Amino acid sequence: MKKLALAALVILGSARLAFAQAPAADVNKAIDADKDFNKLVERKGIKGGFLAVADPEGIIFKPNAVNINDFYKNIDQQAGTLNMQPNFARISINGDLAFTAGPYIYQNGADDTDKVYGDYVSIWRASGDNGQLKLLINLGIQHPEPEVDAVSDFRNPDSTKQVAPSKDPFAGKRIILATDNAFNHSLTISALAAYKEFLSPEGRYYFPGFEAMAGQDKIMKFIDNEAISINAQTTNAGRATSNDIAYTYGKARIKKGDVVSNYNYVRVWVLDASHKWDILLEVFSAVESE
Repeated sequence: MKKLALAALVILGSARLAFAQAPAADVNKAIDADKDFNKLVERKGIKGGFLAVADPEGIIFKPNAVNINDFYKNIDQQAGTLNMQPNFARISINGDLAFTAGPYIYQNGADDTDKVYGDYVSIWRASGDNGQLKLLINLGIQHPEPEVDAVSDFRNPDSTKQVAPSKDPFAGKRIILATDNAFNHSLTISALAAYKEFLSPEGRYYFPGFEAMAGQDKIMKFIDNEAISINAQTTNAGRATSNDIAYTYGKARIKKGDVVSNYNYVRVWVLDASHKWDILLEVFSAVESE
């Protein structure tokens, strides 16, 4: 019996060691998924590109959240060209959740004056036995033509933080939902105080009409200068099995100066060194009638 028990311990220990030594996912997997999507859009058009990469539960905002497959299957081919170039990306240690973001140019015609500039955010989820990344969420904003290119920020996850997949995946989702709700509650008290508490020092912020902003100080200065106050409600959330990246999305009513408007939001959360969830990326898109 002692020998059997010892053998079992050795096997268990070997399994844990094998898991601990498993290589972390490469962020290039997310970048490549984004670039492949861009190539599909060039070849098949906007409709065909989205249908080729959409997760079965994927959503796009038109202007509110709708299933990607349902939306594009029920419209004619979308005119124009769309070019997207990622400059910000992360992937979870286990490789099952990732995001990409960057500038896009939409052109509906041959004339350069027809160009629309903006930034997009895409969240990707591994699907199937091969773990191929599929598009789970896509959201974009418009702004004037950028004067300078944003600095690229692509980083691989820290493999030393790798953990075994949670035995209760719903527990992780509940934690992220509670965190998002806590942030939304803090926003009603003081937007500046809320961002100071929850925003990562390396965070990026996407707001319609403005180029992407990077860094907590710059983002908070923007919020203060624009006199922004936010009332938001969480709709849904998800988390990587490795417990290092998560996302939330919902609706917001934002007062900017004297103007009040409705928005959708998407947030990407990362776990910091103190095991606290911080916002690494936040994007707001205006809800306008189409």
